[in-house]
Amino acid sequence: MEIERKFLIQKMPSDLENYKSCLIEQAYLNVKPVVRVRREDETYYMTYKGGGMMAREEYNLPLDADSYAHLLQKADGNIITKRRYLIPLAPYTIELDVFSGIFEGVIVAEVEFPSIEEAESFSAPDWFGEDVTYDGRYHNSVMSRMKVEEIVEIQSLSDQKENDQAKIVRQSKY
Repeated sequence: MEIERKFLIQKMPSDLENYKSCLIEQAYLNVKPVVRVRREDETYYMTYKGGGMMAREEYNLPLDADSYAHLLQKADGNIITKRRYLIPLAPYTIELDVFSGIFEGVIVAEVEFPSIEEAESFSAPDWFGEDVTYDGRYHNSVMSRMKVEEIVEIQSLSDQKENDQAKIVRQSKY
């Protein structure tokens, strides 16, 4: 079971380079149910996710590079690329996703929880912005199907929330 909340960002952490990060590329073979292929640095896998916004079933199966490349060609819609930073916030880890490519400018923080109760009682740090857990536009499977005008809309919403420091971080990381 995956239980997570998603947030836009008001202010980027000033020390991102001090945290572990990985480059993620992913695409969707299906969105209901979600069937996704992902490359995370040099690790490849296929994921099945059940329905739901904050809590849903999730299963990962390993792939090799050739299988990933083959399935990537069969995916529909937009390929999503992002750099994910892992920021400790005891007892959790913030997964800060800084999108690139056609989603340049979108920045979303995700926090996973062991229970729905913990997710609902979570107090976000001050640098988090709007809670977008129930806003489908920020689910990657929805983003994979977006048209240009929808992408521009979520980019503008993210740009309103971020400061100049975030723009500098994005430019220096890609």
